[in-house]
Amino acid sequence: MNKLTFPRGLRLLAPVQFQAVFQQPFRASTPQLTLLARENQAACPRLGLTVAKKHLKRAHDRNRIKRIVRESFRLKQQQLPHFDFVFVAKAGIGKLSNEELFTTLEKLWQRHIRLVQQNKTPDQA
Repeated sequence: MNKLTFPRGLRLLAPVQFQAVFQQPFRASTPQLTLLARENQAACPRLGLTVAKKHLKRAHDRNRIKRIVRESFRLKQQQLPHFDFVFVAKAGIGKLSNEELFTTLEKLWQRHIRLVQQNKTPDQA
């Protein structure tokens, strides 16, 4: 049985880790959010979150978004490639309901999975 936890090792914490993802990432976006990804050397996918005060003034609104993104990642981590992912919130993200945000994230995770599968060469498969 797979454990669906989200320990510290699955998080991007240092600015250096975020900078590595921002350099030539794979992108998947909607008008409210962007999901950047870059291959890592770790044996698991990792997640970093950026939700600016500029887009969501209240801390509880920012925390709601981060909580939903972490939960979506936690449930999907077994299917994701070994990439570092950075979630970037944009203007209008606060208008999404929890269900809409969860559905949007599901589509973006699937898009990243497809991107990786398309970019694999036959000898890597």
